[in-house]
Amino acid sequence: MVNIKINGKALQAEDGISILEAAKKVNVKIPTLCYNPNLPPWASCGICIVRTAGPGSPRMARACTTQVAQDMDIVTHDPEIIATRRTVVELILSNHPDDCLQCPRNRSCELQTLAAEFGIRDATFKKVLNNIPVDDSNPSIVLNPDKCIRCGRCVSVCQDVQNVWAIEFVGRGFKGKIASAADTPLGESPCVKCGQCAAHCPVGAIYERDDTAKVWNALQDADVHPVVQIAPAVRVALAEEFGLAPGTILTKKIYAALRRLGFKTVFDTNFSADLTIMEEGSELVKRLTEKGSDVPLITSCCPAWVDYMEKYYPDMIPNFSTAKSPQQMLGAMIKAYWSGKAGVDPAKVCSVSVMPCTAKKWETRRNDDMKSAGHGWDVDISITTRELARMIKQAGIDILALADEDADNPLGPYTGAGTIFGVTGGVMEAAVRSAYFLVTGKELGDVNFKPARGFEGIKEAEVDFGVPVGEHGTKVRIAVAHQMGNIEAVMNTIRSAKDAGKETPYHFVEVMACRGGCIGGGGQPYGCTDEIRQQRTSGIYQDDEKSQYRCSHQNPYINQVYKEFLGEPNSHKAHELLHTHYVDRELYVK
Repeated sequence: MVNIKINGKALQAEDGISILEAAKKVNVKIPTLCYNPNLPPWASCGICIVRTAGPGSPRMARACTTQVAQDMDIVTHDPEIIATRRTVVELILSNHPDDCLQCPRNRSCELQTLAAEFGIRDATFKKVLNNIPVDDSNPSIVLNPDKCIRCGRCVSVCQDVQNVWAIEFVGRGFKGKIASAADTPLGESPCVKCGQCAAHCPVGAIYERDDTAKVWNALQDADVHPVVQIAPAVRVALAEEFGLAPGTILTKKIYAALRRLGFKTVFDTNFSADLTIMEEGSELVKRLTEKGSDVPLITSCCPAWVDYMEKYYPDMIPNFSTAKSPQQMLGAMIKAYWSGKAGVDPAKVCSVSVMPCTAKKWETRRNDDMKSAGHGWDVDISITTRELARMIKQAGIDILALADEDADNPLGPYTGAGTIFGVTGGVMEAAVRSAYFLVTGKELGDVNFKPARGFEGIKEAEVDFGVPVGEHGTKVRIAVAHQMGNIEAVMNTIRSAKDAGKETPYHFVEVMACRGGCIGGGGQPYGCTDEIRQQRTSGIYQDDEKSQYRCSHQNPYINQVYKEFLGEPNSHKAHELLHTHYVDRELYVK
């Protein structure tokens, strides 16, 4: 600990923390723009300047990168500091368009908020715009370079956190901008559509492709039967858009709001998460018990990871689960199974998904396997949590005042295993719950598989099934990786073992592209931090714990679907509808 002063108040702070962090501990807010708690600070904007040697001192420092030191006398606000910060904001505004009313970040823009806080009403400096065209070549993400304030957040998260390197700085000075690698169209870059760049952008320079107009058109077309599904992570994040705490579970009010928007049938992706476990869990057991099968099995629920794998790890394609994601499984089941059961012409069904993820937009058109039901794309439109919030507000729906409603049968009811798909380790935990039953014929004593939980970037554990699992003994070794930058270590460990002809270090691997899993997805409400991720995660586990059934194989509606339509997990019909294939799209041939 070191002794310091902040605005004349003596206190102790941990040695090595930044002035910004120390000020937060005593409820002093220092304005920032380039800073984000998820990313390494690098002091590009200069708005967080403070004095470090007492009142009147000429010694200025940037609070986000300057560490506290013994006897430091910090002044965070005085007339000169405020004037300097105001000038910085005015200079940024001089190179920024004034079309706030048309901007997708209107009312959630950090620059707009700062301008309001500093009371900026007049243009002090001459407006200089570069008039750079909008890049909408990507199916999930739109890039508007003219609105870029060069804070560097998108570059940092794409390169340092996600290890994708799809975005970089191009040019210098007023001509400088953020662009895709080598200034190619974003759609031709290494981008995996995870949307973390959009989630971390403080302004409207990068945002999700808005598909709400397509949904409104479908809802207003009398010749269309609109059907919707909501992902696990949506139910614990949407509440933030309506003033409630992160992690608040709004599931049944979301069902009600969707019906008031005009959807005729409301299903839940949690159901198809249970379906995924039956398919993927059976695939895992088959690989473990059949002699000579290729292990590990790697999960395939995250489309950004699928995109990344095909580009960077095509040699791992034999290890990838062929099971589609829950979104795509439910899309296929809606048009191939439910429509016939309900007497609805599948050609008239418009299947919409609400996802926490921008990559899900790309996934709906990933390949022709996504047309498996034979009536166009299995999922016609995918929108994010943010887009759904906008639609609810546009429709004048007071979602918090709605009475709870249930999802429709039979593709709505779900187990706790289905809901935990929304967090890192959730797919693994759900699979362990059912794989244990499929191998031993017995229920797992404690279904809470805690080694798969938590925010550690890579988690490793063993599950002792108590009976031999093929030639692998009784213990199944697992690994869980989240946040794309952590994946390389796991993949390289597997590769090294393969190249050396050694036994695989893992039998089952779960990968999610975003930190915390889908609860921290690129389409979730803005401002996500680890604290918010933890609150959303707690909501997911709360939903799991209160479920009547907590294992996918216990879902009576899953069993009904297999009995009436699919036959059994991994059957011929199941493979036609619920499985996919992958192709080598390696970007950099070694």
